[in-house]
Amino acid sequence: MIFDFNGVLWLDNHLQEQAWNLFAWQMFGISLTSEVMAIQVHGRNNKHTLEYLAGAALDDMQVEQLSCQKEARYRSLCLAQGVDFKLSPGAIELLDAITARNIPRTIATASGKGNLLFFSEHLQLGRWFDSQLITFDDGVRPGKPAPDIYLQAAHSLGLRPTECVVVEDSISGFQAARAAGIGYIIALKPGDSNTASIELNGIDLVVENLTQIPWEDIFRITGPKASVEQNSEDD
Repeated sequence: MIFDFNGVLWLDNHLQEQAWNLFAWQMFGISLTSEVMAIQVHGRNNKHTLEYLAGAALDDMQVEQLSCQKEARYRSLCLAQGVDFKLSPGAIELLDAITARNIPRTIATASGKGNLLFFSEHLQLGRWFDSQLITFDDGVRPGKPAPDIYLQAAHSLGLRPTECVVVEDSISGFQAARAAGIGYIIALKPGDSNTASIELNGIDLVVENLTQIPWEDIFRITGPKASVEQNSEDD
């Protein structure tokens, strides 16, 4: 099971939008619409969004410098949430359950290493995830909607993409999972979010929160371990 992070395990889309809007206005004099957010921000790596704002290609040093400024704003907003800076509804229960069943799992996120370390520290991700297996924006591979991030995540688990379940929330993320040949794609679309992206083809299940994912049924059908268990029962 491969989880996107932002907007899936941590419901921070509103904070990302606040941070990007503040940054875009202060640095470029640009106000971002909800449509632009959906296409150019959510699920995208910083390089893509920064080059969109700049209207030009940026070198690695420029991307790093601008990213640091934007992420400082974003992390402050996260910490300001206090006790509400926590994993999304149902996340702990789902992660505990699939960890207890030894279902291979990881994160594939457009976040950079700095934010990943920040999340790991404050949200105790090491309880469920091997940090060495997490795929993040390292500046090397293309970001979503290219399939590379999910191909790498599946490879890190020692699985074919068709053997994996992905939980996503963004248009670019759905496109990336589809392009990677992921076997089962779950769209997380909270009730107050923009539902336009669920109209994309290739989504197997739409849920409003992680408590609604029938993981036992999904892995009984698609998971290699579940298939072995089923064969044993048949014998």
